[in-house]
Amino acid sequence: MGTIERKEREKESRKESIIDAAQKVFFEKGLPLSTMDEIAETAELAKGTLYLYYHSKEDLYLAVMMRGLMILRDMFREVVTRKLPVVKTLIEFANTYTLFYEQNKNYFRMLHFFNTPQFHKQVSEKMMKSCDEFNQTLWVMVTEIITQGMAEQKLRNDLDPIETAIILWSNSSTLLMRIDGQYEMFKDKLNIDLYKTLRLSNLLLLESMLTEQGKNDLKALLN
Repeated sequence: MGTIERKEREKESRKESIIDAAQKVFFEKGLPLSTMDEIAETAELAKGTLYLYYHSKEDLYLAVMMRGLMILRDMFREVVTRKLPVVKTLIEFANTYTLFYEQNKNYFRMLHFFNTPQFHKQVSEKMMKSCDEFNQTLWVMVTEIITQGMAEQKLRNDLDPIETAIILWSNSSTLLMRIDGQYEMFKDKLNIDLYKTLRLSNLLLLESMLTEQGKNDLKALLN
């Protein structure tokens, strides 16, 4: 191994160690209460060393969050590789997103970063671009299935694929956030199982986007 290659591998190893430390701190305290000092201490590095690799703690937060996005991407890819019928694939996407939440709650909570614009100002342009480009791969996977469904006349062709993807994602995300923070309250006070509500909501929303052929496919899947 040459000197340049060895140094590059050492650099990547150091970056991963820093992200490991940042993940531990962020999972315990969240973004607002975490500090670069704590991350440096956890990584057993000088704080100045962290800034050689990451512009800010917000950059580090995105680096950790992207680990979660990678998990979600791989889970979605597994669904796509099964080459299921379009309606079944869309149902499996929703089920997979729920499974991602159940198995990776800390990563799921980190996705709320995008709901707090005040933190965005601290993120470097390079890191935000990297995150946006990776996030785009998830949207492409979903919109390609939706476009396929329109071509097969399973989904209404008066819908915009990306708008449809956003609607489906927003519905699931909102109810999963309720499940994450208020599941027991809804269960105790209203006798409502929010997981059941999520499944029903996903199905009703999907049905509204289907053609008659698509609705027949959905009916066959549910029977």
